[in-house]
Amino acid sequence: MTSLPPDDPRRKLTVARPNDLPSIELVGDSYTILVSGDQTNGRYCLIDMRVPPGGGPPPHRHDFEEMFTLLEGELRFTFRGEETIVHAGETVNIPANAPHFFRNISDRPARMYCMCSPAGQEEFFRQVASAEKAEQGQRAQSLAAKYHTELL
Repeated sequence: MTSLPPDDPRRKLTVARPNDLPSIELVGDSYTILVSGDQTNGRYCLIDMRVPPGGGPPPHRHDFEEMFTLLEGELRFTFRGEETIVHAGETVNIPANAPHFFRNISDRPARMYCMCSPAGQEEFFRQVASAEKAEQGQRAQSLAAKYHTELL
């Protein structure tokens, strides 16, 4: 006997085809939501992130796990005040509630996959990106608590 719940036939196979999905522009970065919380019953989301040279988020923390797999470029992650250089092919896991941020330190765009568990970060990004570029910082501040995020 197994303690697993039965299969839920209402849930469908998800195949993400990035070229067929819309991108959102967020403070100079371009994000494509490959798999949303709606598709995973809220368990996780997966985002394809493209970050220009010098780009990256401000220092922040949130109550969910966040993992990045760098596909192209070079990033400097600052985690609890300590800096680490991450190269293409490497993966970084950020534990929930830990202060962090990153910068693209290469001279070309960086590309990475970002997985958040549980899901919700993709909705934060959608809501912030819906504002005019000049208003995105203010929108992020006003929505941060709703999405379990603190901008530092």
